[in-house]
Amino acid sequence: MAANYWQAFQILDAGSPNAAPVKLDKVSAPPELPELVVRALRMSLERGYVQASRSETGRLLATLAATRTGTIAECGTGCGVGAAWLRSGAPKTTRVITAELDPELAHGVMKMFAEDDIDVMHADWSSLAEHAPFSLIFIDAASARTWPREEIVDLLDQGGMIVLDDFTPSPSWPPLDQGRVDILRQDWLSDDRFTSVDVMVAEDTSVIIAVKR
Repeated sequence: MAANYWQAFQILDAGSPNAAPVKLDKVSAPPELPELVVRALRMSLERGYVQASRSETGRLLATLAATRTGTIAECGTGCGVGAAWLRSGAPKTTRVITAELDPELAHGVMKMFAEDDIDVMHADWSSLAEHAPFSLIFIDAASARTWPREEIVDLLDQGGMIVLDDFTPSPSWPPLDQGRVDILRQDWLSDDRFTSVDVMVAEDTSVIIAVKR
């Protein structure tokens, strides 16, 4: 498990009544997390998931969401960590919607966020088209490799942004992943319909931000 996940879990454990003082090392931002994010991380722990959105990525998501109006979407809710970061940063007038195909996860997150102005759909990501266009779409790289790229692009409003996480940092062009050209990353960064950047948010992970011209 990456250090970032251990740090997030230590923060959660520190909130329990019998917790011992916690010392966190190598934290590049204040260790306090938004209350929505803490709840989602607790749900991740309870269900045995450790691959939640990292705090570095989450803080970037919240910052980007703060610039958005209209509706922002997440493809793949999981335990709600990404949606929690988006809602924590987005203006109150900006709608946050997230879709999850797994019924147990979807309904668990629906219940958790029932009073938090996050719309959770038990549905495939393609059902989000009913609520498009979006000013921001958040999707992980693994999902983006298998879902139709042009259909995702069509969900974006003019000036909207796609945020894709979970890339391995690469200092070369074309970008490499495990010694092979990372076609997904290369396609997003070279698509002239977008202004794009690959942001290294930690030493072992990067995020692509692509804004539709």
